[in-house]
Amino acid sequence: MKGGQKKCIGLIFGGNSNEHEVSISSAKTVFQALNSEINKERFTVKNFYINKYGDWLDSDSSEKILIGEIENNKTKKQEILNQEKINFLDGIKFQNVDVWFPLLHGFNGEDGSIHGLLRYTKKPLVGCGIIGSALGMDKILMKTIFSNLKLPQVNYLVFQNEDLKDKEVKNKIINEILKKLKFPVFVKPSNSGSSLGISKVKNESEILQALEKARDIDTRILIEEGLEVREIECGIIGNSKLLTSEIGEVKYESDWYDYDSKYHSDNKITIPAEIDSKISKEIKEIAIQSCRALNIFGFARVDFFLEKSSNKILLNEINTIPGFTKNSMFPMLWKASGLNIEQLVAKLVDMSLDL
Repeated sequence: MKGGQKKCIGLIFGGNSNEHEVSISSAKTVFQALNSEINKERFTVKNFYINKYGDWLDSDSSEKILIGEIENNKTKKQEILNQEKINFLDGIKFQNVDVWFPLLHGFNGEDGSIHGLLRYTKKPLVGCGIIGSALGMDKILMKTIFSNLKLPQVNYLVFQNEDLKDKEVKNKIINEILKKLKFPVFVKPSNSGSSLGISKVKNESEILQALEKARDIDTRILIEEGLEVREIECGIIGNSKLLTSEIGEVKYESDWYDYDSKYHSDNKITIPAEIDSKISKEIKEIAIQSCRALNIFGFARVDFFLEKSSNKILLNEINTIPGFTKNSMFPMLWKASGLNIEQLVAKLVDMSLDL
């Protein structure tokens, strides 16, 4: 899509999710890129902020969130005075949007919910569809599919909807972890992002607290064996043909790559990662294979572990709406691959129109 009339991009951000703040930061970056000198002749932007209560704000108020004129934590739950008005989009003028750009990380966004809603507008969107989003968000289903395809992963266990208040159930879970996995282990909610709800467990005494922390986010829990690894990431863009970015590595000062490390620390990013060319090639091949397996297209970030002792490649997970913040790996990977942030967002919009 080049030339012709300007396209109106509907940028959706915020959301009733534990990654609300990350979404706002990502949207600010994309908003600035779409309004840059190189893009403002091609695009206009209409912003749609969803507050923490799930209420949609009008475009003017949403833009003020992005430019800092309104603090997002000052928005309040809207009172519905007329009970007949049950349409949550009432008053939101979205008819002139040409392309949707959802940047809702976590629940009700990255899990495919927003993609299902936007399908009813009959307008294209940036990113993948409902199935790929839902599978990419759900760590248990994702790993199950990867296991069936014999893609390399760390050893893991799954516990679904267990009653942690039942002493017998707790003992059963702990015993299975002790029997089948080696410490340290990582306890994760199946549906979450940005490392929220995840704990690194070093011994038996820490298991229960970690399970309860994960269960506060999701009743379905994943336990993974922790190894001495390097954190390796690869960007993906494309539809019928998937393109891979340069391979990047994150080195962090903390004990593991938790939420604070991702967003509040000065991590060392190396792009391209200092790895053998054969390993790099294999990582890119697995990245494409894993995205195809989950019907993920548009854009995504595929995360890997590279075991330090053996250089064994281990597929970790796929993020279907990776962060676009100033500290986010996805835009950095593509900048190193020849696409700056302004070119990247324009290319993503163009690809959504070519579907």
